Amino acid sequence: MEKASFAAGCFWGVEAAFRKIRGVHSAIVGYTGGSTENPNYKEVCTGRTGHAEAVEVDYDPQQVTYDELLEAFWDMHDPTTLNRQGPDIGAQYRSAVYCHSSEQEDLAKASKARLNSSGKLSKPVVTEITAASTFWKAEEYHQRYLEKHGVEHC
Repeated sequence: MEKASFAAGCFWGVEAAFRKIRGVHSAIVGYTGGSTENPNYKEVCTGRTGHAEAVEVDYDPQQVTYDELLEAFWDMHDPTTLNRQGPDIGAQYRSAVYCHSSEQEDLAKASKARLNSSGKLSKPVVTEITAASTFWKAEEYHQRYLEKHGVEHC
């Protein structure tokens, strides 16, 4: 198994989307990219922790490649909006790829460049690509939130 981490707005929908991908063993929602130790949802929502709502994915690279996960990531949100996804506004909703290796960083940068030059989007991609830092698992009531509430998407 390998690990990948992404932020693409509200983590409930991102988690659900990754769970549907063949080869994804688990997807966990949480917080990363900030400075506060062991943050909780209320703290992250203030925007003062520096963390993004994110999803940590464990996947089998024999079944799904990191490039395929990146393609899914680009498709599940609008990577051209800075600190916003739909009605959710703030740095905690930023678009980000958190890389667990230099190989992931290279692949993410190349994938972002391909997307920017594809003509598919009318604005440039603002997604940050940075090294993964500590991932803090969100409270249990956030895990599989959409599934628990019988909702398809946010």
